[in-house]
Amino acid sequence: MRGDRTSDAVRLFTQKNRAYVRFVRFVLYPQGIRAFFLGSPLLRSDLRVLDAGCGTGIVTLALRDALVRRRLPPASLQAFDLTPAMLERFRRSLRARGIEGVDVTQADVLDLDALPGSWSDYDLIVSASMLEYLPRDRLVSALRGLRARLNRDGAFVLLMTRRNWLTRPLIGRWWQANLYRAPEIEDALRRAGFSTVAFRSFPPAFRHLDLWGYIVEAGG
Repeated sequence: MRGDRTSDAVRLFTQKNRAYVRFVRFVLYPQGIRAFFLGSPLLRSDLRVLDAGCGTGIVTLALRDALVRRRLPPASLQAFDLTPAMLERFRRSLRARGIEGVDVTQADVLDLDALPGSWSDYDLIVSASMLEYLPRDRLVSALRGLRARLNRDGAFVLLMTRRNWLTRPLIGRWWQANLYRAPEIEDALRRAGFSTVAFRSFPPAFRHLDLWGYIVEAGG
């Protein structure tokens, strides 16, 4: 079953990685994420950050831009994804922008032991539009594995597609994702061991993105 899930996800995002990039740019998703982190109290100097399911690097780059604008140098930025085609686009973006110091590797969120041993003890883990592609019965396990990579005071920021009239045909069918409602996400996070769960909104200029999905901050 896991092999089928892995091959299906890789096939989907290999075939549609260009369409994905066009779509997220059209809805101003990268700008919305950057604006969110520009105002986030979670950012500070010397953060150890992991982007789980980084895709083409949208969240990593948006977060890095926010850190740079706030003059908060990170200690490390590390990212992994399942799909080689997405990772290659990410690496090309890093080279094109002359960005160094971002470590990128291929890995499966359901097999985090395959990550380098030093990829742990994070202050902040972010995950956007990735966990929707896991079998529903593996969601809590994946969240539990990510929580184990946080340090004692670390925070987890989850951006995840909400289930509504818009996302069912657009994301659920076309992008073949599982969709969740807020109580389901909170329940999964708490079952994974997080003691605090808070739902946030995109900044006013990007409030349309709230129709697409949730921003959830979890810790503890």
